[in-house]
Amino acid sequence: MVDIIELIYEDHVWFRRYFFYLDAARTDEERAAIWEPLASRLDAHAQAEEEIFYPALLQEAEHGDPEEETDDAIGDHNDIRDAVRASRSASVGSEEWWKAVTKAREANGEHLEEEEREGMTGVIRDVSLEERHDMGMRWLQFYAVHWGGAGVDDSDKDPEEYIAENS
Repeated sequence: MVDIIELIYEDHVWFRRYFFYLDAARTDEERAAIWEPLASRLDAHAQAEEEIFYPALLQEAEHGDPEEETDDAIGDHNDIRDAVRASRSASVGSEEWWKAVTKAREANGEHLEEEEREGMTGVIRDVSLEERHDMGMRWLQFYAVHWGGAGVDDSDKDPEEYIAENS
């Protein structure tokens, strides 16, 4: 069985690992080689969650506060996307670049912790294993289509509009 929860968590582990790799990089070439795949995957992950995970949380979760959790998540995704865009307009290794990367790391860290504590638990409790499998398969298909970040929409979303459209 493919489980959306496991796939999202695997991405979370990957993100944490790559931020640690970035800490170990000694040259701007190394930083660029680590950051670009990380930045692309942050954007892809946000879109995948918005297309697959959060609609299920809004429509099926009965525990917690799915609307508040989704509102927070979309806001976090926007903060991460903004930081990724800022990093791409700066020279790798510059003060401006590090500021953007640090902002992405902080926003992502907050997002992962909240999502693991709240949103993911709501889906675990209230979404059937069969539906979680179906979501997982859609997740894998999303990443196949958007391999390396190809065609990912990195534009910010309005949390209120998103919730209204996906509830």
